[in-house]
Amino acid sequence: MASLSADLFYDILKRLDAAALARAGCACADFRAISNEEDLWENACNSLWPSTRLGDVRSLIVSVGGFRKFYADCFTFTLILNKDVPVVQTNETNPFAEEWAESDYYYDDMDELENSQPSDFVSLIDIWYKDRALYSKVIWGIPNSDGANGWFYNCPFRIDLFHHSSENNENNNGEVFLSTISDLPSVPSIEQERKDGKLWRELNDGIKLSWIIVNRKMKRAVNLTSWHPLGGQRHWPTDTDFVLRFGSVLPAKEVLPCQVAECILLMKFRMTSMGSEEAGEPSTLALTELSLQIEDMGGVHLNGRCSLLLLKEALSCHRSRNYDEVLESCNLYLKAQSELKEEKIRSECRFDTLCIVSGITIFAAISTMCYRKFENV
Repeated sequence: MASLSADLFYDILKRLDAAALARAGCACADFRAISNEEDLWENACNSLWPSTRLGDVRSLIVSVGGFRKFYADCFTFTLILNKDVPVVQTNETNPFAEEWAESDYYYDDMDELENSQPSDFVSLIDIWYKDRALYSKVIWGIPNSDGANGWFYNCPFRIDLFHHSSENNENNNGEVFLSTISDLPSVPSIEQERKDGKLWRELNDGIKLSWIIVNRKMKRAVNLTSWHPLGGQRHWPTDTDFVLRFGSVLPAKEVLPCQVAECILLMKFRMTSMGSEEAGEPSTLALTELSLQIEDMGGVHLNGRCSLLLLKEALSCHRSRNYDEVLESCNLYLKAQSELKEEKIRSECRFDTLCIVSGITIFAAISTMCYRKFENV
C-alpha cells in the first residue's frame, strides 16, 4: 500500500459508489484522506441522484455544506424515523375523539414562520424502475406560493409535479413511459391482470422514488420518501390506473395537537397501450401524476403555513437506515389513525343514539301532555 501513489488511490476510489466510498474511508489513513475529496462525493451523488446534475444544483449543494454532507443527510436508505405516535385513548376526555380546529394549531410564533419561507425550499426528485433512472426534476421554491400573506398559507398544501414546466428535465422532456421493452410484464388483457396481478407486483416491487427537500437558509436536506412504496391500489378508479403510495411520518410536536403528521407522495401510472405479443406491440404505462401533500392524523390536508413548519422540523428529525424499522413506524401511525377513525365513529354513534333517545323522550312527553289535555276536556 505504501508504494502506491495518491493518484492511483484516487483512481480506485472514484470507481466506487457512495456507500463503498464511505467504507473505504474507514480502511486506512491514506484512503480516509483521499475519500474526503469533494469530487469523489460529487461523482457518487450524481450517480445516485441524477437530479444533482441539473441546473444550478451543484452550487446549491456546495452552499449547504458540500456533496459529502448532502449524501450523509439524504442517503437513499437514511429515512425519516418517527416512533412518537400518540396512543388513541377510548374515553370521554380523549382529545383525539374531537375534530381539531385550525385555532388549535401551534403556529402563532411569527418568528418561526418568517424563518420558513417557500423560496427557501428546493425539491430534488428522482424516479427509478429496476435501478434504471426514469425521471429527474428540480423545483426551486414552492410552486404557486407568491404572496406570503395570501391564499397559500391558508389553503391545502400540495405540490403537483407534472403541472410544471419540463425545462429542467433533460432526460425525457417531462414524459415517463414504461413498457414491456423495459422488462415490464406483458398484459394480454385486463381480465388476466385481475387474476394474476403480474404487472401490479412488478410495478410495486420495481418502482423507487426519492424526493429530497433542501432548505437553503438552514443548510440542511432530508429525503421525505419511503424509497419503496408503502402501499397502493390497482385498477383504481378505472381498470387502467395504478396508484403507488410513498411517504413518511413527520414530527409535529410544536405544530399540531396530534403531535405527528404524514407526508404522502402519490404516484399514478395509466395504461396507454395494451399491446399484442402476436403483433410485437409492447404494453405501455405512462406516469400521469406525482404529488406531495401533508395530512394530520384525522386525514385533513394541512395548509401551507403548517406544512412549511413541518418541513422545517423534518430537516432535523431522527433517521434510520433500517427500512423495516421505518416501515414499522409507518404501520404504527396507520394503526393509530385507524383507531382514531373508529373512535370518532363510536363517538358519532353515541351522539346519534343520544339524539334519537332524546327525540323519542320529547315525543313521548308531548304525546302524554296532549293525551291528558284531551282527557280533561
